[in-house]
Amino acid sequence: MIAYESVGHRYGDRVVLDDVTLALPEQRVGLVGANGSGKSTLARMVNGLVRPTSGRVLVDGLDPTSEGAKVRRRVGFVFTNPDSQIVMPTAGEDVAFSLRRTVRNREERARRAAAVLAAHGLEGYADHPAHQLSGGQKQLLALCGMLALDPDVLVCDEPTTLLDLRNTRRFAEILAELRQQVLVVTHDLDLLADFDRVVVLDGGKVVADDTPGPAIRYYRELVA
Repeated sequence: MIAYESVGHRYGDRVVLDDVTLALPEQRVGLVGANGSGKSTLARMVNGLVRPTSGRVLVDGLDPTSEGAKVRRRVGFVFTNPDSQIVMPTAGEDVAFSLRRTVRNREERARRAAAVLAAHGLEGYADHPAHQLSGGQKQLLALCGMLALDPDVLVCDEPTTLLDLRNTRRFAEILAELRQQVLVVTHDLDLLADFDRVVVLDGGKVVADDTPGPAIRYYRELVA
């Protein structure tokens, strides 16, 4: 479970998060809010990319600030722009690179990488140049790199922003099939329609917290 206990965060004098307390046991949770509302900061605290300036965050009882290595073994993170995560020449090598610390045998890493790619829409792409993939394929590759590690929690920060409708649907279908707890920051409200819970942030505070229908209606009224 992800828990935020009186979490606050500042950049200088600017308050980004103000006394946020949440317990998130549900499998699929969405975070929505206008730009600057604090939603991405809240998500990045889950694996220690951002540290709270007050309060604390817990992931299955572990604090990312003091137990970062243990938390990062449990949490995978997918960024908006997959190019920021793709580091190896081919798709297969990129996924295998994620496994370098847990799987010592190179052939086994390659086998597992090919299996993960095949399971998530990139079968036959192991030898394809990673940066020559389409935008949607790159996002799937970034996702595969995280799923190869079999984390318990997957955090996605606006993962469909650069995707067309077909690839957005494909990404949503994959999320729906995962065993992992999924926390998604997004402006794509349709992506959250069948989620378990949606949290709305505004000005660094939680202003709505409900099932998708009521939460999204509240958010639409808020921005209108």
